[in-house]
Amino acid sequence: MSLLGEFKAFAMRGNVIDLAVGVVIGAAFGKIVTALVDNVIMPPIGMAIGGVDFAKWKWVLKPAAGDVAEVAIGIGAFINTIIQFTIIAFAIFLVVKMVNRLSRKEAAKPAEPPAPTVDQQLLTEIRDLLLAQKRA
Repeated sequence: MSLLGEFKAFAMRGNVIDLAVGVVIGAAFGKIVTALVDNVIMPPIGMAIGGVDFAKWKWVLKPAAGDVAEVAIGIGAFINTIIQFTIIAFAIFLVVKMVNRLSRKEAAKPAEPPAPTVDQQLLTEIRDLLLAQKRA
């Protein structure tokens, strides 16, 4: 099989398509959460603690001098990213919990054990007869 044929067989498997859809939806969800954190959650928090804009909050290690840019630690962007991660992780937790609950309901119905075969019935009778003879 040619390289192109192998790639086509690989790309057309169901798992690869499912993964691609999941990545696209995950990227879109990430953008929604970023907008939520940056534009809805952090502004009131920043206002409550003294008008701090978290996106621009940084610790300057070395100020800019001439053509040399400043050296700073962007603590606000880091805090925003932590909050975004927490929201996404919680949403994924809820989805996994829901999927697990649905799969448990399907698996919770135990199937009735099959009736014993003729061989098993005969062996049971033989065992019972042997036990009866030992006791007598």
